Formats: sequence, structure tokens, C-alpha cells
Amino acid sequence: MTPSWSPTEHLPDPVRHAEFYADVPMKRGLAWLVDTVLIAILVALIVPFTAFVALFFLPLLYLAVSFCYRWVALARGSATPGMRLMAIRLRNGQGQPLNGGEAFLHTLGYTVSIAFVVPQVISVALMLLGARGQGLSDHVLGTVAINRAAQD
Repeated sequence: MTPSWSPTEHLPDPVRHAEFYADVPMKRGLAWLVDTVLIAILVALIVPFTAFVALFFLPLLYLAVSFCYRWVALARGSATPGMRLMAIRLRNGQGQPLNGGEAFLHTLGYTVSIAFVVPQVISVALMLLGARGQGLSDHVLGTVAINRAAQD
């Protein structure tokens, strides 16, 4: 028996509408690099305002800034600044931009997956091998990254 509803039924078909998913895994990787640099810059700007005490808990500060950066960016525009630069956007299973709750869950899933090697390797493999280029948290939530130019 097949389910009557698929979490991706409202998303573009990767075979008939391949332009939505063209080069998305590569663009996500480049967007991640841009976002990582921007987050590092934000952390570097915050540290002096803590009288350099933040250097004692720098990984926790980086994690907190990264989480807030991604959550706010995804909730406000369904893309981080790096994703915007690479012309990709995240969409939920209904093809809509992420709301605040979905953005929080996506960011939480991303944060958990980068905390451990195995989930991160699985996530990258899924992005590279899947027809829609979805990572582990995308599969769990039914979200997908698509090209902005293709959706416009």
C-alpha cells in the first residue's frame, strides 16, 4: 500500500523540471563557505565587546552565533546570505518559503548533523546522490533547496 500523500508532492519534479535542481549541491557547498566566513567575522566582532572573555568559550559562541544567523536568515527569507549569493532558496514540502518554526527545525537539524561525523557524511552523500540534492535534515523535514532563477 502506498501513502496517499508524499512530503514532496508539491515540489518540482527533478526529472521534468531539472532546472530547479541544477548545480544545487555545488551551490549549497559554496553558500556554506560564504556563510561560515560571515559567521566567523561576526564572532570576531563580538569577542572584543566581551573584554575578550569570549575567547574562553569561543566554540560555544560560534555555535550560538551560527544557530541564530541561520535561523533568522531562513525565517526571514528562506535563505542565508550565502544561499542568496548562490541564487538558491529553501522550500518546504508545499513549495512555500520556510516559516519561523520550519527554519528553527531546519537549523536544529543542520546543527546536530554537523556536530557528529556520521550524520554529516550521510547528509553530504544524500545531497550529492539524491535527485533533489536534499541533505539529511531536508529529508526529515521534507524541505528542498531550489534555484531562485528557475522559480522566478
